[in-house]
Amino acid sequence: MNNIDTGATALVLVSAALVMLMTPGLAFFYGGLVRRKNVLTIMMQSFVSMGIVTIIWVLVGFSLMHGKDIGGLIGNPFQYFGLQGVSSATMQVPGSTQTLPLLAYFVFQEMFAIITPALITGAFADRVSFKSYLIFLVLWSLLVYAPIAHWVWGGGFLAQMGVADFAGGMVVHTSAGFAALASILVIGKRKIKKGEKLAPHNVTYVALGAALLWFGWFGFNGGSALGSNGLAAVAFVNTDVAASVAMITWMIIDWVREGKPNMVGAMTGAVVGLATITPAAGYVQPWAAAVIGIICAFVCYGAIQLRGRMGWDDALDVWGVHGVGGALGTILVGVFAGVAVNKVSGLLEGNVHQFLIQLLGAGVAIAYSFVLTYVLLRLVNLITPVRVPEEMEIGGLDEGLFGEEAYVE
Repeated sequence: MNNIDTGATALVLVSAALVMLMTPGLAFFYGGLVRRKNVLTIMMQSFVSMGIVTIIWVLVGFSLMHGKDIGGLIGNPFQYFGLQGVSSATMQVPGSTQTLPLLAYFVFQEMFAIITPALITGAFADRVSFKSYLIFLVLWSLLVYAPIAHWVWGGGFLAQMGVADFAGGMVVHTSAGFAALASILVIGKRKIKKGEKLAPHNVTYVALGAALLWFGWFGFNGGSALGSNGLAAVAFVNTDVAASVAMITWMIIDWVREGKPNMVGAMTGAVVGLATITPAAGYVQPWAAAVIGIICAFVCYGAIQLRGRMGWDDALDVWGVHGVGGALGTILVGVFAGVAVNKVSGLLEGNVHQFLIQLLGAGVAIAYSFVLTYVLLRLVNLITPVRVPEEMEIGGLDEGLFGEEAYVE
């Protein structure tokens, strides 16, 4: 391999490790939010994604995402099948004459593919069988995630139209969040025993998970610059600014509405800020990241209130946090993007076209993920029941599915 940019390679490899850490972080975040009888189940759903999706990504997933474009819809599934030709190949570092090992880019993208379906599990927590989840995980990764990733990052039709998604507002958060909404409409509400509380069973796990997610998100967004340069620095700073501002804004909203702040709300606000800034991290100035942090706190807080009024049992608010946050951030790229940051301008610089393109991109991701997820879950239910039996749901999935308990007294 000639002309390798060692700095860019180091950034991408370290960022891949940071993004990998986000999936165990998600396991703790979700694990703390559920009831104690289901904590191992939801953590296992995150961890098993690390194994299953890695196999998928090695075999055909990376080809579907990054392979030669076929009609703007999908990559050539055979181009990198089983990683053939990847080890010796390189790709150009954006804005540079130097190159990056394609294998480094592969593993970086692999970590995005792993965490995305794991995000969905928070919506249908406490009621889905492990067998049906594994089937859904494979189908969703191949038929929903890989195509959207190709459309945006692999040279597909959205990329050709000029849609901007720096680190996964559409590819990761919008796709997962609206898949979450579809899943709860198919699966239905949880069975709750009379008098049973739904409060998070371990708020310290929630805080630990949020910390790991925040830490890993620097790789998620900063690494998406694919180079050790000023753009990576902007993305790193914007990530922290948006998360911090959203966390404090959310805390204030809770304080005003409930009379006191709370840890779960503050951590939720931080994740909302992280999800919303993701598509914009490499396109906006830090002051805009702060404004985005304020906007997303109010919008996503409102979305969660709407979810409650609609009676949707999105157990851990995946739609309100990731679906709404990811779509909002995608649209706000079309408002706040500055050409001086990364050659893309938005409404504030007079670019109405980019704003409309961002609206279109968000709409496509929403519609495709929602519809395909709805269909896939109906299909899985024909193969094996998606929901566990009622007695298992009431007694607890950890004991029923795995014969284990998180806490032995």
